[in-house]
Amino acid sequence: MYLFVMFDLPVGNKSERKAASQFRNFLKKDGYDMMQFSVYVRVCRGQKAVDKHLKRIASIVPAEGGVRAIQVTDKQYARQVILVGKRKKQEESGAEQLVLL
Repeated sequence: MYLFVMFDLPVGNKSERKAASQFRNFLKKDGYDMMQFSVYVRVCRGQKAVDKHLKRIASIVPAEGGVRAIQVTDKQYARQVILVGKRKKQEESGAEQLVLL
C-alpha cells in the first residue's frame, strides 16, 4: 500500500514557517518521498503499518493549516498517469514486493 500525505500549511510568520518545516522534516525522516510540493508518499506493508503511520502523523500535525492522508493499493498506484514531465527514479522501480509460492 501507498500512503499519501498532502498538506497546506501557513507560512506567513516565523513560527508558522518553523512548524511547516518541522512537519516536512518529520515526513522525510519517517521514510516519505516528496512526490510534489506538499505531497509526500511512502510504502506501507499492510493496513497495520498504515494505521501506525497515521497515528504518528496525527501526533505532529501543526495547529494551523490542513493535512490530508489517503491510502491506495499497489495496483491503484501503478495506474497513475503522468501528464507532464517524467517519472522519478523511485516511481519507475516501484515497491519491491516479496512473493512466496
